[in-house]
Amino acid sequence: MGPGLIFALIYGVLSIVGGIIGYRQAGSKVSLISGIVSGLLLLLAVVLMARWLAIVVSLVLVIVFVTRLLKTKKFMPAGLMVIVGVATLMALLFA
Repeated sequence: MGPGLIFALIYGVLSIVGGIIGYRQAGSKVSLISGIVSGLLLLLAVVLMARWLAIVVSLVLVIVFVTRLLKTKKFMPAGLMVIVGVATLMALLFA
């Protein structure tokens, strides 16, 4: 397993955990569902070694979290997810 898929694994776990935290703190079912779905897709990409799937999911997540960061101006959780997402994309594309 290359570094890109290791980053995707970490990003997937963070997405799932973040969705659960979003639900527990704010009662956001959207956070729960989107976190679990995106996290599971990233974990599936790792298991199948499907870099293209990890790239697509990571790119979508980065776009969503950049939009959220610009809207809320709060680093957590959007800023963290942008940083991890960009690192994941870089590792997937260039490693």
